[in-house]
Amino acid sequence: MNRVMLKSKIHRVTVTEANLDYEGSLTVDKDLMRAADLIPYEQVHIFNITNGHRFLTYVIEGAGGSGEICANGAAAHLARQGDALIIASFSSYSEEERHVHIPRLVYVDEKNTITCVKPEIEPLNIDSDTRFTS
Repeated sequence: MNRVMLKSKIHRVTVTEANLDYEGSLTVDKDLMRAADLIPYEQVHIFNITNGHRFLTYVIEGAGGSGEICANGAAAHLARQGDALIIASFSSYSEEERHVHIPRLVYVDEKNTITCVKPEIEPLNIDSDTRFTS
């Protein structure tokens, strides 16, 4: 049996833009994506702390170091500039894997700058495409 468990989350990011005219998804600063082990077009669950909306979408890369969090397309109706969000990804784990799995938790400040990553990881090499695994 496999269990679906939290793989990673970015906690309390602030939406920097909402763009109704874009074709969909959530643009996320590339550095935040790497810290949370997210790849472009990966499905994420969005929990809007500000208004209570929950929705599914996928992430696309924004500029590294920008702090960008942009709700695109229909998501712009559910997450507006200034809203606080939790971005969560989930994965399926076998019984053996679940006993050693530790989710990646990324915490940010009000400018979406990383303040803490649990479990701790090596400093990000922005020029590298190294993936972080649990």
